[in-house]
Amino acid sequence: MSAHAVYDALHAAYGPQHWWPGDTPFEVMVGAVLTQNTGWVNVERAIDNLKANGALDPYTILDVDPQQLAGWLKPSGYFNVKAQRLRNLCRWYLAHGGHEGLSEWDTTRLREGLLSVNGVGKETADDILLYAFARPVFVVDAYTRRIFSRLGLVAPEIDYESLRGWFETELGTVDGATRVFNEYHALIVNHGKDVCRPKPRCAECCLKRRCAGFT
Repeated sequence: MSAHAVYDALHAAYGPQHWWPGDTPFEVMVGAVLTQNTGWVNVERAIDNLKANGALDPYTILDVDPQQLAGWLKPSGYFNVKAQRLRNLCRWYLAHGGHEGLSEWDTTRLREGLLSVNGVGKETADDILLYAFARPVFVVDAYTRRIFSRLGLVAPEIDYESLRGWFETELGTVDGATRVFNEYHALIVNHGKDVCRPKPRCAECCLKRRCAGFT
């Protein structure tokens, strides 16, 4: 079974996902930081707090008292840590000209720049690249490794960069790669969250007939 075939099966089962939820590229960046170690419902609550207080912009995030910011982020968990990480990202973002300035950077430089920010790891950086800057970078998460190792397409212990590279090699020649990567990651999250759980619900799985782990 190929990566293309998995995409087709997931898309047929779930339809378009319309990701990433966010009105602006900056809101996507904030969501990428806040979604670390929590569910999206909690992220939405934190973002709603920022919006309600007129704080969903990098200048306000840096100007407001850090404890106040942490309070607004409380629904997302680890709120003190995330407040600092968000401030780190905003400081870097503004220092390099915001979205307009950073859009001029090539993808390799932009990824390296994001990874230089304290608190931005590979998955967060790739979320931002794909969904805020529309770069053809495949996002890997725990759902990706779980689903594709169960399908027998990759080793369970495969590292992040190798798995990301595998997807980009498999799918890189498709037309509209950025759009496909966008949709594919969203479909993987949907399937991993609802069906291919740590204890899988195989009877409901659209991939079960092609899954090496199906019994």
